[in-house]
Amino acid sequence: MSEKVLVVTTETIAGYHVVETMGEVFGLTTRSRNVVSSVGQSLKTIVGGEIKGYTKLQDTARDEAIDRLKTAAAKVDANAVLMMRFDSSSGAIGDSVAAYGTAVRIEKDIE
Repeated sequence: MSEKVLVVTTETIAGYHVVETMGEVFGLTTRSRNVVSSVGQSLKTIVGGEIKGYTKLQDTARDEAIDRLKTAAAKVDANAVLMMRFDSSSGAIGDSVAAYGTAVRIEKDIE
């Protein structure tokens, strides 16, 4: 169901028009790494460079937040989310990601 929700960062979608606006929708997640991995990644900060474990964690959290955003949009009968944005933060419990935007119903333009 949520696979059919189009998510864009723009205000409009070429070839479509908005027929109904449902309002804001959110996809939220907080992810953490295990203790052993976190210690290993912390040691990496001493020598510098990319901390690949945390990059993977961010990718996973971002994808999960978008999936949850699509699910939230589908629940209000939207088929698109406009102006999608991310907020993220890192803390003692893990990395939090919020994906948010405006849920809408779109239809293809008549030519």
